[in-house]
Amino acid sequence: MRKTTRKMWAAAAGVTGIALLATACSSGGSATPAATDKATTAASTEKITLKVATFNEFGYDDPAGSLYDAYTKLHPNITIEPVKAATSNEARDNMNTRLAAGSGLSDIEAIEVDWLPELLQYSDKFVDLNSDETKGRWLDYKVSQATDSTGRLIGYGTDIGPEVIAYRSDLFKAAGLPTDRAEVAALFGGKDATWDKYFAVGKQFAAGGTNVPFFDSAGAIYQGMINQVTDAYENPADNTITAKDSAQVKDIYTKVLTASTTDNLSAHLGQWSDDWAAAFQNNGFATMLAPGWMLGVIEGNAKGVSGWDVADVFPGGAGNWGGSFLTVPAQGAHPEEAKALAAWLTAPEQQITAFKYKGTFPSQVKALSSPDLLGVKNAFFNNAPTGEILANRAKALPATPPFKGPNYFAINDAMQQAISRVDVDKTDDIATSWTKFTDAVSALG
Repeated sequence: MRKTTRKMWAAAAGVTGIALLATACSSGGSATPAATDKATTAASTEKITLKVATFNEFGYDDPAGSLYDAYTKLHPNITIEPVKAATSNEARDNMNTRLAAGSGLSDIEAIEVDWLPELLQYSDKFVDLNSDETKGRWLDYKVSQATDSTGRLIGYGTDIGPEVIAYRSDLFKAAGLPTDRAEVAALFGGKDATWDKYFAVGKQFAAGGTNVPFFDSAGAIYQGMINQVTDAYENPADNTITAKDSAQVKDIYTKVLTASTTDNLSAHLGQWSDDWAAAFQNNGFATMLAPGWMLGVIEGNAKGVSGWDVADVFPGGAGNWGGSFLTVPAQGAHPEEAKALAAWLTAPEQQITAFKYKGTFPSQVKALSSPDLLGVKNAFFNNAPTGEILANRAKALPATPPFKGPNYFAINDAMQQAISRVDVDKTDDIATSWTKFTDAVSALG
């Protein structure tokens, strides 16, 4: 769930933007308090205020049934004060500044998976969230991402970002391609879908004469591809930076930008830019990669536009873009009460509610098999069974997530700038921009 500025695009992996997500997922939802969850028991009945810092939209404040209101009804002694940053970059900057200062952080701080590795280096600055009551709640890889080398758990998982292909069925029809979501999944290769097949379908679409770009952003396609690489930028053994010497990274970079420039399949837009947001209203592109949280972004930007649908397919088999966590900084005045609130907000019942409101797909094991989740349909996307489709995509993810070391955020930011110079700004060619990328990476050490 996320939104970023173009200059810091690499942070873009999990929470949708406030400006871009003015509307909620059409399925709606109301809070269903898990009143019997032992982990929600506060340490005392003292009248206290807990600040909860998130970035963009986590789905906690649905006007139809705020999770914050539901929790304070269970715990009348607690007042919750939301603190919302506009982007994950802003939240990251605030975290780093106040963590270094030793004061000023909220009782609960949301963090994003791409900058989680940086914080694991300072895990003693956070409360250990290990608990018998929450053990086994999340997918194993979600827990491992937030666990340090000594076994301390610094974050309770919120969402994950299993990806689908979102497409404009009306534009596909105009280009002579299938429109039914099952047929579209087969068009992309079904279980054997590949990136080569995705680009080949793009050429078929382009040949259909619509004069509409096939995908929105080369940077977004790159992100979908690089998220499938086991250790793209750093050596897991010692965090040594390997990105600039990686043939696989350069191949993905080149393939994406060839599709953008030579094949002209890209709309040449920077995701989250004003032009990108406006393009939803004027047939700006026919497909885009969409984790669950992106569906809310599409719906918000494409309000009044018909034809959007989603296919249960993804090149390379499966991909995850984004995912966040709730942490409890050790500097807080009420760590036990904050831990209890974080546990409650990340329980399966609450995560299903958040998904219905903002499309933030749960990372909890029980939620993935819940009829309440699997039965969710989204009217905006041609009544697609988004709960079932995203659950299928989540189950296809590998058990071990790709390795992201402490330099991942900075390296990926440099890469997104390199892609933007070619795809969006058109100031550099592929080779020149790659050289600038390797120079930027070398400067990291």
